[in-house]
Amino acid sequence: MKSTAVPKSAAAVSHALPPERADAIWTRTKVVLSFWAVIIFFGIPMWWKTTSIYRASLPLEEMMSWAEGKACKPEYPLEIILRAPSIPLPEAQNLVRITQHALDDLNEFPVHHLRLKLAEITAVKNAGEFNLDIGIEGNSDAALVVNLVPEEIATPKSELHSYSPRLDIFYPPNQLPSATSSNSPLVTFIADEIQSLYIEEKATIAHILKESNIGLASSPGTGQSTGVHSISPELAEFVSSRVTRSFKYAETYHLSFSLFTPGSEPSSWEIETAIQEFMTPLLDAFSPISNFSIDSQVQLYASFSPTSPRPEFDETTRQWTLKQEDLSAFINAAEWPLSPSIGSGPTINFVLYVPAPTQSPLVVKESQATSWVVPQWGGVTIVNPPLVYTNDNPRNPSHLSQESLKPALLTFSHQLLTLLGTPATPSALPLRLQTLIRTRAATLLLSASSTMGSLARLTQSLASIPVPVTVASSVSTTLSHLTLTCQLLREGKFKPALASARIAEKEAEKSFFEKSMVGQMYFPDEHKVAVYLPLLGPIGVPLFLGLIRELKRFVTDLKQRRVAK
Repeated sequence: MKSTAVPKSAAAVSHALPPERADAIWTRTKVVLSFWAVIIFFGIPMWWKTTSIYRASLPLEEMMSWAEGKACKPEYPLEIILRAPSIPLPEAQNLVRITQHALDDLNEFPVHHLRLKLAEITAVKNAGEFNLDIGIEGNSDAALVVNLVPEEIATPKSELHSYSPRLDIFYPPNQLPSATSSNSPLVTFIADEIQSLYIEEKATIAHILKESNIGLASSPGTGQSTGVHSISPELAEFVSSRVTRSFKYAETYHLSFSLFTPGSEPSSWEIETAIQEFMTPLLDAFSPISNFSIDSQVQLYASFSPTSPRPEFDETTRQWTLKQEDLSAFINAAEWPLSPSIGSGPTINFVLYVPAPTQSPLVVKESQATSWVVPQWGGVTIVNPPLVYTNDNPRNPSHLSQESLKPALLTFSHQLLTLLGTPATPSALPLRLQTLIRTRAATLLLSASSTMGSLARLTQSLASIPVPVTVASSVSTTLSHLTLTCQLLREGKFKPALASARIAEKEAEKSFFEKSMVGQMYFPDEHKVAVYLPLLGPIGVPLFLGLIRELKRFVTDLKQRRVAK
């Protein structure tokens, strides 16, 4: 037989895939392009729309301007009414002018202005005397009324009213300045007396400005010193200590009065009537500044903490004593039911402690005091009531009457003033409350301004966080009220300024702590990649490989066409 050999090339051709039809290639290309068309024209826009972060427009430059102290420099012009009904009008006007110059020479703190104004007193008499209320009834913004009273005395003297913003100055008539003189002992005395009333207020405002780091060096565009260095170091330290002890400003405070005793008596107290009688007038005086809610409780068998030092008996004074350094451990926070926060505002605790009959009377060893303040928490008062003897056995009374609670409530009133940041001077309560209004307005103004700066820096540094419309609205409200507060301060309208500053602070905090913004801060871009990659990886690889294959085929076909030509 004759064998037939098969060429190798023929064998190779028989195993090759048949060439694709042109219509099949075009179908595959259309499928690939269709997928990518859906991705590009539908998928990506939809993904961009559903995952994009809305960022409302914020006035960042204006916000930073407030934070840096460029938008407003707080000023405190205090209007002081001078009443001189016994002095002829030309001489009274000359006295006001000379005294104003003396006040300006004494004032080294230009942020705080004292401006004298002569009262418009008419010749209306009541029971044979001038009506001293005329001329100020229509001016509720006056900070102080200085009433000049002539007397046959050798040197001037002053008397400050405790419960009204009025300073009476008694002077010898021969010390009135003449029309040609530029000074007199009376002028110097009046200026010194007025200036001394506001020393602590100036130190407090200087402390607030210093702590805020806003607008300290000089007045904008003038280079004028703010006079912070003119405050004595002792006064500055005292003011710093007082501010540290006091609570942060709040629109509402909750007052909690607690009676604690280690035994079963006393088991009741007339706290409601005592508060109504001895504290309500003070709380009403605070109404332009803050509101208060009140509750009370009685806790029997309230023992000392196991780790706290026990009272020691002093043989010399026949008293039980607590050492000064042990007072910080007096409150048994673990067992005494003292809630740190009730309601929306901070809680100020007032503890009235009645010691056991076997440890009465109980006092502080070093000072013999029976009360002390716990900074930013409240106050403690120890009451040692008269003991009742039954079969020669001493015991505490079962009930504390309103009158027996009077010393404790008056002590609590003084502690409340301290905890709310009320200045210690001057002695007149209305002047101290006026000072508190001005300092609180300054604190809120600077705090809201600082919050605006923090929010601006936050939105600039974190581009991934959303800025909802509510934040933009709150920022707009804050800035408008900051502007209004600054304007009212410059006009000497301090109560409306405090009300406006309160709104600015509230809206600033609301915008900064917006929930949607805070939540997005903890959702970084790396987390997004970690979520999308496992989902898109298996889908994206075939699509990319198919697109690359089609691009290669298109390039190959294009080269073959060029060669064929």
